[in-house]
Amino acid sequence: MKQIILDHGRRRAVLALATLTAGPWAYAQSSSRSAGNFPNKPIQLIFPFPPGGSLDPLFRALCEAAAKELGQPVVMMHKPGAGGVTGTAALAQFNESDGYTLAVMHNSVIRAPLVQKVNFDPLKDFTYLLGLFGLTTGICVAADAPWKTLDDLLADAKKRPGAISWGTVGAISINRIVAERLARMVGTTFNTVPFKGGGEAFTALIGRHLDVYGDPGFGSQVRGGKARLLATFTAERLQAYPGIPTVKELGYDLTIDSPMGLVAPKNLDPAVAARLSSAFSKAATDPTYRSLLELYDMQPQVISGEAYAAYARTAYNRDAKMLSEIGFKIE
Repeated sequence: MKQIILDHGRRRAVLALATLTAGPWAYAQSSSRSAGNFPNKPIQLIFPFPPGGSLDPLFRALCEAAAKELGQPVVMMHKPGAGGVTGTAALAQFNESDGYTLAVMHNSVIRAPLVQKVNFDPLKDFTYLLGLFGLTTGICVAADAPWKTLDDLLADAKKRPGAISWGTVGAISINRIVAERLARMVGTTFNTVPFKGGGEAFTALIGRHLDVYGDPGFGSQVRGGKARLLATFTAERLQAYPGIPTVKELGYDLTIDSPMGLVAPKNLDPAVAARLSSAFSKAATDPTYRSLLELYDMQPQVISGEAYAAYARTAYNRDAKMLSEIGFKIE
């Protein structure tokens, strides 16, 4: 009996040792099987802007294309607020991710802790999945506005400080910050007016309730003859508008680099992240989606999640330096 008990104890010890040794492998196998079944239900993509505007149809087309790759619907949910920060920031409250809730990421979210008090860290609280495209920001006025060039606009603004209204999407958007920097360079001020989204802002511009709109998504309005493009914040002139100068070549050293992409909450299984990244990367080649990028003058720029996370760190440090230079302080 004693020998039997001893053998039983040895068997228990051997089994315990085998379990400890196989633990990481077993977890990896379980994780792999879980990722292999992913997704088995619809995925929600939080779109942090109101309906309308150029980004809405872009991401709807992307969701439809991604759904074909994933075999499950990708449902876009509008959660606007704080210039596109609120919806995406909500993901930071998740302790971990299962891959079924994603959000659109953009630079205002990355910059948020630098300009206001927030309860999230954009560099730690998200899993960066991939970058998708770069926003192309231009300075537009209504087609029948009196200003034919950016120099005309700035000369008038210098004569009438604070009289010309400049629309932005969100009080902490880079477009508002750059507009204020441009005004300082010429020794004047604009009356900056925040809007909930680009659709609302362009409606105000075309209706002559707003003087200037300096944001992305101008393509269809300009080509449709409803708005006049004065200059762009790109590094080089756009091929679609060879006659339109950049702000930089006009003597104002200002450019806007602003990619958009997708994130999930932190602690996402790497295998699930890879599945999502692959599906959305393929979706980004969809003809309908690509035609909308061209229509709205967005620049295709698909990059990996690792590269997008590295960009976020660089952008955060760059914007911290820029805000320090203009004396910005969090209230």
